[in-house]
Amino acid sequence: MTRPTRASCPLDLDSPGKRLGYLRVPYSSNRSAYGWIGVPIGVVRGGEGPTVYLGGGNHGDEYEGPITLLRLFQELEPSRVKGRLIFLPMTNPPAVLAYQRCSPIDGANLNRMFVGDPGLDHEPTKAIAHFVEEVLFPLCDAAIDLHSGGRTLDYVPSALARTGPEDPLRARKLAALRAFGAPVSYLVAPVGNDTGLLAAADRKGVLALGTELGGAGTVTPTTLAVARRGVLGFLAHLGLLDDVPAPGPTRIVEVRPEHYVYAPRAGLFEPAAMPGEEVAAGAVAGWLFDPDEPERAPLEVRFEAAGLVLCRRPIPLVERGDCLYHLGADLVG
Repeated sequence: MTRPTRASCPLDLDSPGKRLGYLRVPYSSNRSAYGWIGVPIGVVRGGEGPTVYLGGGNHGDEYEGPITLLRLFQELEPSRVKGRLIFLPMTNPPAVLAYQRCSPIDGANLNRMFVGDPGLDHEPTKAIAHFVEEVLFPLCDAAIDLHSGGRTLDYVPSALARTGPEDPLRARKLAALRAFGAPVSYLVAPVGNDTGLLAAADRKGVLALGTELGGAGTVTPTTLAVARRGVLGFLAHLGLLDDVPAPGPTRIVEVRPEHYVYAPRAGLFEPAAMPGEEVAAGAVAGWLFDPDEPERAPLEVRFEAAGLVLCRRPIPLVERGDCLYHLGADLVG
């Protein structure tokens, strides 16, 4: 049985027009006994058409989403929209304002909190996830959640879909990826215990895409342009907008477990490849130097599989288990 949500939304999501308000997520703290965290939420509703969720700031150190969605909300008027847009440009405000991947309040990663639990008073991140899945997604036909690599990864600007051969929405997701038109689109296979936003959308039958639009803890005109054109293309594909430029070509790849490269020990990592390059199986990915033993020869790290370098870690200082790269291989069939 689904437990009641703890967050509330005083904003009218149904009437035609354009409005902005705040979700109220209860949080009792030392500074505010009966306080709440405000999560910005906007709605733009025009004529008849689908409802689409537009989310950013799921991880707080990824700013392409918040910037893109704040600008689009300011620009789009109901007269242009055939349907309803629900904006959550900063889905996890405590993390966004702290420049941290996870919330500084409860230490939780929002994109791992879609667990069907509204949380307790000291768990606001669970409450946000629960509200999105149990209140907003049932209103929606489609969704997009804008991510990038944050501070610890740097991606080729990409869109992604969670899908496998048995996914009833697979063909529609592939078509939506082509409409988004990122330079690269990649597919990730569903796993049984997935607690991310895309898995939540699948549970509710919502057509959903994600992105990895860059990273390294910053934004660029290039990544923001990909984000903006992609969101507009996604909305045009769904029939909500007209007069949107046609998408460019996208290269569709899939990501498998052997495509990830992890640091086997701590050290200073010298990379041998950059995002966008093609690498062969067994090729050198880089070298790990030991700062405690400067005279020690560096350890070679190699790629297990061949593919396109989708992302790399931009921070040279690594610990054992840090993700250094991941690849994608061209989709067959």
